[in-house]
Amino acid sequence: MKIIIPFLATIFCAALSLAQEESASPAESTAPATEEKASATVEETPAAKPMESTAPAMTAEKKAEPAKAASPAAATKKEATANAAKPAPAAAKMTKNMNPRDAENAWEAAVGKHDYATVEGFLAADFIGVSSKNKFVGRSDVLSEFKGDKDTYKTSKNEKLNVKMYGTNVAVVTGRAREIGTGKDGKAFDRTFLYTDTWMLRGGKWQCIGSQVSKIKG
Repeated sequence: MKIIIPFLATIFCAALSLAQEESASPAESTAPATEEKASATVEETPAAKPMESTAPAMTAEKKAEPAKAASPAAATKKEATANAAKPAPAAAKMTKNMNPRDAENAWEAAVGKHDYATVEGFLAADFIGVSSKNKFVGRSDVLSEFKGDKDTYKTSKNEKLNVKMYGTNVAVVTGRAREIGTGKDGKAFDRTFLYTDTWMLRGGKWQCIGSQVSKIKG
């Protein structure tokens, strides 16, 4: 019996020692796994490089965007420059705030320049008058005669003007105009006219509604 007890104690100690070794072996086996995981984490770090490489591309795209946004403004500026280079229509010269005195001077200046659009803008649709050839004329008659004028003018201007207002929308202008130049036949001329024009303010613009012209010289 004394022999059996020490023997069992020896076996128990050996089993306990074996159990401790087995329980320690999993802990040792897990250590490499932790190291492998750590090494895997270190290997995954370079994966961020592609993001860094794309940063310059994104920056370049952002820098390119202002250039695209500026292109419409450049196109608008180019278009505005092209439009500014185009001559304005002659009819645009007739501003709404031009008074009868200024209109008379512009009309006589238009005679020397053969500026048809200016005279057309001054004549009312219901215009009626008497020409320097002692004929009754309407708007179309005056414009037709003006368009057929082939004379070359050295000067064409008003020498005297008198403006009398009747209320706020009617004005009567009496004046003297002188025209110097060369006719289509090559002969020089020096003409002087006396006229009476009646103007009416319509829609913010002065229009000639009646006229009588007399040639006193030339």
